[in-house]
Amino acid sequence: MNPILNSAVTAVREASKIILHAIDRVKFLQIEEKSPNDFVTSVDKQVEESIVEFLQKRYPDHSFLCEEMGMIGENEDAMWIIDPLDGTANFIQGIPHYAISIAFRLNGKIEHAVIYDPFKQDLFTASRGKGAQLNGHKIRVSKQNKFECALLATGFAFKDENLKAKNLKTLKPILTDCRDVRRMGAASLDLAYVACGRVDGFWELGLNSWDIAAGALIVKEAGGIVCDPNGGEDYLKYGDIVAAPPRIIKPILKHINSAIKSKQIISENGDSNA
Repeated sequence: MNPILNSAVTAVREASKIILHAIDRVKFLQIEEKSPNDFVTSVDKQVEESIVEFLQKRYPDHSFLCEEMGMIGENEDAMWIIDPLDGTANFIQGIPHYAISIAFRLNGKIEHAVIYDPFKQDLFTASRGKGAQLNGHKIRVSKQNKFECALLATGFAFKDENLKAKNLKTLKPILTDCRDVRRMGAASLDLAYVACGRVDGFWELGLNSWDIAAGALIVKEAGGIVCDPNGGEDYLKYGDIVAAPPRIIKPILKHINSAIKSKQIISENGDSNA
């Protein structure tokens, strides 16, 4: 395993112990509301601190873009992008569906990615050009080629009413024409599930780079396509993303753009993404 990827795997496994230790005492945790419906727990912060401390010792010249601590360091050529607990709302409610997500970006390209579900002990990994794995076994996106048979996943921009309205507009036509849609509450795992074929596609608007950086690489390395709603490469910049196997991506894009009735569908919080 690549040394950088191996470091990320070790970091998430160690940090996940904090999450597992807290599962039975969630009601005693310190929980803050960063903005309406956007919560952070003391566990989020402890996990993030654990990961950053671990990686800083090994790569002191690298920088870090973290959900809770923001930007650490100035080296934009070698940057770790970290979501310490994607699916915090699920964690607070006792729903066992959340993950730690780490991506490493070198010279503007995501090179390595790790997504770890501590409850199910699912470890998704990928390195650019080397394929994607789940628990050490190679994974591929589904072979589904009929949109009417596709099981898709999505999420809603709960912090922005305008984006939520756009999400709802895209949901109806897609739900009408595909087999079904799931909303599971952790974008990183939605992307990981696309990569291993548990769902046939995923779309969401208004995400942050730490939500999707790792998952995007894992999907690509598993043979899927990742793009913004216009079919371009700006999903990390604006946070609007579509991911699916080749024959499912086109109908998803068609339905999204038809629903919004606009050539440009970008999130309204783009300036908060990297």
